[in-house]
Amino acid sequence: MIISASRRTDIPAFYAEWLLRRLRAGYAETVNPFRPSQVTRVNLTPEHVDGLVLWSKNPAPLLPFLPELIAFGIPFYLQFTVTPYDAALEPGVPPKSRVIDTFLRLSDQLGPQRLVWRYDPIIVTEAMTPSWHCEHFAALCAQLAPSCCRCVISFVDPYRNSPQAQLAPDAADMHAIAAGFAPIAASWRLPLFTCAEPIDLSSYGIAHGACIDSDLLGTLAGRKLHIPRDRHQRPDCGCAKSIDLGRYGTCRHGCTYCYATGRRPPRPMDGDLIQPVAPQA
Repeated sequence: MIISASRRTDIPAFYAEWLLRRLRAGYAETVNPFRPSQVTRVNLTPEHVDGLVLWSKNPAPLLPFLPELIAFGIPFYLQFTVTPYDAALEPGVPPKSRVIDTFLRLSDQLGPQRLVWRYDPIIVTEAMTPSWHCEHFAALCAQLAPSCCRCVISFVDPYRNSPQAQLAPDAADMHAIAAGFAPIAASWRLPLFTCAEPIDLSSYGIAHGACIDSDLLGTLAGRKLHIPRDRHQRPDCGCAKSIDLGRYGTCRHGCTYCYATGRRPPRPMDGDLIQPVAPQA
């Protein structure tokens, strides 16, 4: 069983202490987002968890807990989103200089093999053109590429609740970005993957990826993991089956493009996540 923490909210940024308390307790409870009355108890003991995948835009609050997290003995890696966007799109994310510093500190403590850089979602506007993205990707590569094992890209999706839905790039933009990113990444020997994208960019050396990657977790664990693809995700998603902790609408980054919150303000922190001792996720 793989635990994802989480597609629903930024647990390392806002609920790092809660996560460690749940790992100490050996379980958490997760609520079905489509049936809130359906609560499932999830075993978090090392004997039952094959791997843990963390997702974050600001995992700095996790840093003090890293020694304990490692000591649990559960194979894990962190997907760390670093984009060139400013506060207009990511109002709650710290300044990029601090984010990059956190990235480098994490790599120093965990090693590049446990750090995945996400450059996503890619939004195209009159100002943020494919050339703009290539310029900023190159600058970020110079700072981040030596400190991670791969980079994952995706293009903004037209979710109905997202104010940025109209900014999804067309196929020509996607190919222009791929053509620009590929040689930059190659110059750093940085593997590039897409996330849940139907478009085929293999001619640029960009493969379809699996953000919940049982092969990567298996490498970290030193054994082969036999976990099927998650059929409950989007058709083009290559992720292995996992259980997501957390609740939608509880992230406080306020990103305008986010599918998990959209136009809605963050939910009141009513004890399901804000209280680190609470069992529910």
